[in-house]
Amino acid sequence: MSGSVPSSAIAENSAGLRTEPDRRPLWLRIAGRRLLAPVILLALALAMIVPGVFQVPPLDRDEPRFAQATKQMVESGDYVDIRFQDEPRHKKPVGIYWLQSAAVAASGKGADAPIWVYRLPSQVGAVLAVILTYWAARAFLPPSAALLAGLFTALAIILGVEARLAKTDAVLLACIVASQGALARLWLKAQEINLPRGRPWPILFLFWTSLSASILIKGPVGLMVVGLTIAALSAATRKLGWIRTLAPLPGILYLLLLVSPWFVAIWIATDGQFFQEAVGKDFVGKLATGQESHGAPPLTHLAAMLGTFWPLPGFLLLAFTQLKGRLMSPPVLFALCWALPSWVVFELVATKLPHYTLPILPALAILAAALVGAETRRPAGKALRWAASVLYFVPAAVLAAAAIAAPVHLGIWPSPPGAVIALLSLVFSLAAVRYLLRDKPLAATGPAILASLLIAAGTWGFTMPSLSPIWISPRLAETVRQTAGCTDPEVATAGFSEPSYVFLQGTGTLLSTAEGAATFLAEAAPADCRVAVIDMRQEPRFKEEASAAGLGLREAARVQGLNINGGRKLDIGVYLKEGTGRD
Repeated sequence: MSGSVPSSAIAENSAGLRTEPDRRPLWLRIAGRRLLAPVILLALALAMIVPGVFQVPPLDRDEPRFAQATKQMVESGDYVDIRFQDEPRHKKPVGIYWLQSAAVAASGKGADAPIWVYRLPSQVGAVLAVILTYWAARAFLPPSAALLAGLFTALAIILGVEARLAKTDAVLLACIVASQGALARLWLKAQEINLPRGRPWPILFLFWTSLSASILIKGPVGLMVVGLTIAALSAATRKLGWIRTLAPLPGILYLLLLVSPWFVAIWIATDGQFFQEAVGKDFVGKLATGQESHGAPPLTHLAAMLGTFWPLPGFLLLAFTQLKGRLMSPPVLFALCWALPSWVVFELVATKLPHYTLPILPALAILAAALVGAETRRPAGKALRWAASVLYFVPAAVLAAAAIAAPVHLGIWPSPPGAVIALLSLVFSLAAVRYLLRDKPLAATGPAILASLLIAAGTWGFTMPSLSPIWISPRLAETVRQTAGCTDPEVATAGFSEPSYVFLQGTGTLLSTAEGAATFLAEAAPADCRVAVIDMRQEPRFKEEASAAGLGLREAARVQGLNINGGRKLDIGVYLKEGTGRD
């Protein structure tokens, strides 16, 4: 897409925020070319997010809830209402479920598709977010600086996590960055900064379409981020007239045309209950109270971003030294108007989760990219250089140590490739620290990229899949399959009701009590193939009820491990009616 400011104009239009050619490392001079940079970003994004996507089982609890709801859409053919088993799931709009359903259909595997198929929209969304960050930055910056912005986004830990989860946030980020990249061009056009005259309909189409898509993905979040950016730009420049460039009246009508059909359909299908749950309880509840034990005080997000946005914070700290005299330059002003208002809102909201601040990651990446290679740089003081180095190295060291400490804590041997790769990443992390201590952030980007690639490959490709004690649901589903004596057993579970188990075992899995599970087995006809899955804490009551009903039990197997939600040790028995199943 066109509309970026030519590289030759950066010096006069961005207050000297052009990366000096002789300051750039060789790799950046080669990769930072207009046609090559997006290809480099595509390759890097895939290298960062693909490891582990096929091997890591469903991660409780949000991911399997989304995936299971999509699975039931595919099974039932109802693509309007959203349900988890028999319960309505009226929390988010339908967009992500449609995308996951499309991925399932394209895979040809049907509703029983493995979890990686449901993750494909998140994978695509993450890659698009990286490429679109580059495109958004190109509204202000030359290709090499825009490449850095895309790199900082691609390397961030939080994007790597969300790219591997079958939920909304990676796709939402892509929608927001597309809207913001279009908004940047429309804002610059209103300032008449080296952009062609005339109404840019392709950019307007992208702006309103991506904003509409964000609403269908996660309700008002995208609208809030974009709206606050518009408000902040207007306040900072003391101009409102530029908003006419957005074509607000036809744009809003077009947005309503795109989003209203499903909202009307879900109103009719649920008699308005979707809005009562999604807005009245879920959205408003998160604003007012810390839902699901996720409440935290203000500034929690700021502290969390030091880890979740890694490796960006260390570079961003050194970039702040270059802010003086550049606050009103277009890239800096736009990035700050994008990041700061939304960050304040996120801090004020009672419910706090690490991924909430993901929409401001590209803004901070653009800000850092614009400043670390500033043409006239102010040297950073020793204390600041050490602080930046600590911000960079501590998360890297923690991640490397976790590759060894986490398996040991679980009582298993560390994955040898995972441990070796983690230790190797420390070598490149230390190389990056060496450059940061010398106030050479551009030189530090090379080893930082290599360290991030190694951490992603080691953590997701080897360490995470090897943590068998926490992957209870897949081991339990496989145990049931092996012991049931049939291909499609009916299963009741008491004391273990993780969404990942429902997704893996099947939609018909009965989440019950000890009494209900005993009755479930006792009422089985001779031709039925039934299995009861009973947590150790429920077993005495289960056996008591079975004895009272005259039910003979056979304990076919046991599955033990650690529940990652709460850290509770689990010991689960797999029971069949005496005389049934496979010995």
